[in-house]
Amino acid sequence: MEKKILIVDDQFGIRILLNEVLQKEGYDTYQAANGLQALEIVKDNVPDLVLLDMKIPGMDGIEILKRMKEMVPDIKVVLMTAYGELDMIQEAMDLGAITHFAKPFDIEDIRVAVAKYLAE
Repeated sequence: MEKKILIVDDQFGIRILLNEVLQKEGYDTYQAANGLQALEIVKDNVPDLVLLDMKIPGMDGIEILKRMKEMVPDIKVVLMTAYGELDMIQEAMDLGAITHFAKPFDIEDIRVAVAKYLAE
């Protein structure tokens, strides 16, 4: 069965890029532009891995992460953050995020990390 990945980012271009690369790797991908969409997807199709942007209008990444962890305590979440959000990164890691990438990220680094975390 194909592994499911949820991409949560308010930037359309980033969602499309990640979606394309990860689908080529053979993953089932889901996209959410905001927290409510992301939580709906988690409820209906628990993903094997979530790529979560920290800065999303409305419900920020920390709140989304908290709610996902309430729904699925062992859900794997990788953060994507703009440079300089160190306090948010630390809080998210304390909440159970497995790693983070600073934007702009190298798509190859994300691809390798996704494969690594899904193999665990």
